[in-house]
Amino acid sequence: MVFKFRMLSDENDHFVRDMELPYDMTLRAFHEFLVHSLGYDDCMASFFTADEEWKRLQEYTLLDMGEGGGIPMEQVTLGQLIHRNRDRLIYLFDMLNDRALYLELIEAKRPEAGMEYPRIAFEHAPAPNQYDPDANEDEGSIFEQMMDDFGDFEGDDNYEDE
Repeated sequence: MVFKFRMLSDENDHFVRDMELPYDMTLRAFHEFLVHSLGYDDCMASFFTADEEWKRLQEYTLLDMGEGGGIPMEQVTLGQLIHRNRDRLIYLFDMLNDRALYLELIEAKRPEAGMEYPRIAFEHAPAPNQYDPDANEDEGSIFEQMMDDFGDFEGDDNYEDE
């Protein structure tokens, strides 16, 4: 099986990545794929399973932190964590500033013949800056841009009932 995840950022509403990953990929290999595909430097990171409201549940750490410190990424595969569409993961890539990317399973399918996995299936907008949380501030939100345009509307406020 191949899992297709959509990745979003709360820092830049324009950023989207769809990625297709083998179900037996470890979280450690997934981390390395993300670091490479996003153009980030190698970093300390964690994955979290998440509920429907993006509340963090179980932590999976890059290093073995000992008892009570999360489960090491290399011991867990995607197939062990993900069981149905809309299952969610949070990828915490900046622990000091609590910055993360949000992943949701949007499809599980059979591998396509001749296709190599893992792969980026779709990408839009640059990844959030790894070190500067404010670097994406100018990108803005598509919602805010639309509302700004709506706010500029100067229509006729006179509605007369007949």
